[in-house]
Amino acid sequence: MSRIDARLAELGLSIPALAKPVAAYVPATVSGHLVFTAGQLPFVDGALPATGKVGADVSAEDAAGYAGRCVLNALAAVQSVIGSLDRVTRIVKVTGFVASSHDFTGQPAVLNGASMLLGEIFGDEVGAHARSAVGVAVLPLDAPVEVELVVEFA
Repeated sequence: MSRIDARLAELGLSIPALAKPVAAYVPATVSGHLVFTAGQLPFVDGALPATGKVGADVSAEDAAGYAGRCVLNALAAVQSVIGSLDRVTRIVKVTGFVASSHDFTGQPAVLNGASMLLGEIFGDEVGAHARSAVGVAVLPLDAPVEVELVVEFA
């Protein structure tokens, strides 16, 4: 068992099967020593666990959990192009989009669900990253959150 797989098991998590793209793109692409993932929705077994706007239809707390699920799906995309997550040397950037009601301003707290999970999986040194948390009117398939990663690997 790889180091990251063992850590995921300690956390009671696993990397899901690679989510199929919902349009004309690939889940991840490599340039040099960087992996760029497509935006990942919080699919669980091919379905969204919730839809709608955070702050109206979905609580910020639930959305933070969905952001963590997006991270697991993004890591599946990373793994698909580099083989093993043990090759990850740095989480460089997290970009998160939150489908927000007109008065919701808690996007950073929602994206903490992604950031904190990456820290738990990879540790403070490798898991520390730059981040953007953006509120948007709507996301594909009416998902409440979407996350993309830029990951460095050796």
